[in-house]
Amino acid sequence: MPHHLMNLRNVPDDEADDIRALFEEHEVRYYETPPSRWGISMGGFWVHDDDEAERARALLDDYQARRLQAQREEYLARCQRGETGLWYQFRSRPATFLAALIAIAVILGLSLLPFIRLG
Repeated sequence: MPHHLMNLRNVPDDEADDIRALFEEHEVRYYETPPSRWGISMGGFWVHDDDEAERARALLDDYQARRLQAQREEYLARCQRGETGLWYQFRSRPATFLAALIAIAVILGLSLLPFIRLG
């Protein structure tokens, strides 16, 4: 019976490429199903036998722990450089930021307009 190792929905391309390379390097016999265009099927990495699934799961768990640590370190470094938060978003793309604020205000206003008219 096939074993589902990992869902590929919302997985960045670099992470999927890293996992493919990891499985190829360790000669894991896996196959991949792509996620559907409309988000109905999840896609993922699969293996057929139990022993291969156990070995692949161990490799995947180790990879994900290393990736989590690297992503946390990168985020902390970005925080120290001041590359996170609303102020950074405004400074890096002011037109997009202001357009988003205007869109939020319009949607909020249209949503609340019927309730305001009741009073």
